[in-house]
Amino acid sequence: MRRRPSILLVAIVGGALLGGACSPQDADMAERRPGATETAALPVPDAGRGGVTGMPAQPGPGAIGTPEPAPGPEIDDLLDSAAGLPGTPDDATSRDLHGEDSSAVVHELPQAPAEPVAEEAVATVRAYYDALDSGSYARAYRFWADGGAASGQSPQQFADSFAGTATQSVEFLTPGRIDAAAGSRYIEVPVMIEAISRDGGVQRYAGAYTLRRAVADGASAERSAWRIVSADLREVRP
Repeated sequence: MRRRPSILLVAIVGGALLGGACSPQDADMAERRPGATETAALPVPDAGRGGVTGMPAQPGPGAIGTPEPAPGPEIDDLLDSAAGLPGTPDDATSRDLHGEDSSAVVHELPQAPAEPVAEEAVATVRAYYDALDSGSYARAYRFWADGGAASGQSPQQFADSFAGTATQSVEFLTPGRIDAAAGSRYIEVPVMIEAISRDGGVQRYAGAYTLRRAVADGASAERSAWRIVSADLREVRP
């Protein structure tokens, strides 16, 4: 019966020790330990959305980074709309300061006469011999300057000078350069001629024709064409 007080004393001391170990701070820490019945919800990574739990899935007002410009009208639309703005000229209403239609005003510069070329002079001499071969002496006479007077013969004298000639063949050599004079151009066309007379005789000539043409403004068509002004032909002996 004397052992009961000892047992009672041990129980009282053990309870006191246990009671002192469980302070309010320990109780609070116990509530924060995993497995407690009531736990505070802290933000944790949300692997599914790549963000943090409790944060909005989309950004709020104000874009992140440099804002992109709002889509505007295309440049063609701007040009089309500008055509109808006040003060914008168009084909129907374009006017200059004097009230005239500027689109209808054309300033043409006077054009200088075209410069002659050597081939045209050669073609003139060739046409001259074509007329002689065909017996068109009157036409051949007019290939000389001043209406034929530059030949030094009258039309009849000119025709008579070819009375004994049957045919003529002409070889054209390289023409000389075109020389300029006041309102005129000159050129030499070298030739070699073989003339066959009606009796069968053959004569050969070598030399050149000198031609002239006008280039002045207002010159007549006759003066603007190449015409023979002189001939220097010499017979070539075998």
